[in-house]
Amino acid sequence: MKIILTHEVSGLGAAGDVVDVKDGYARNYLIPRNFAIRWTKGGEKDVEQIRRARKIHEIQTIEQANQIKAQLEGVKVRLAVRAGEAGRLFGSVTPADIASAIKDAGGPEVDKRRIEVASAIKTLGAHETSVRLHPEVAARVNIEVVAA
Repeated sequence: MKIILTHEVSGLGAAGDVVDVKDGYARNYLIPRNFAIRWTKGGEKDVEQIRRARKIHEIQTIEQANQIKAQLEGVKVRLAVRAGEAGRLFGSVTPADIASAIKDAGGPEVDKRRIEVASAIKTLGAHETSVRLHPEVAARVNIEVVAA
């Protein structure tokens, strides 16, 4: 099935790209989560609009990405969440929580869709996440999860 990506999808492409994927992947994952729309002849107009919007929000150069990476890696992020007595969280820490914690700690504003969490954060303590700033630049952010 031919689709137009509306958001960046790891391993598949960036917003505005037209890609071919298996029908089930598009129908059951990408389209319901609004990561993509079906490709149509009329949809080609949407591609240009999506690409223009991506250029506005995208970090333009590697130097700019490296500057933001240095800022992110220099920030100490503490995230206070509700936890049980054994150190297990009630729920888990989401990329949106991480993005707001980075901003609250004095770091640059980061899009939650660019934050990659290797495995769900469900315990107190130190955790490491990755932020994709540019296709060639990713920043490592250390997060300390503490009980609220």
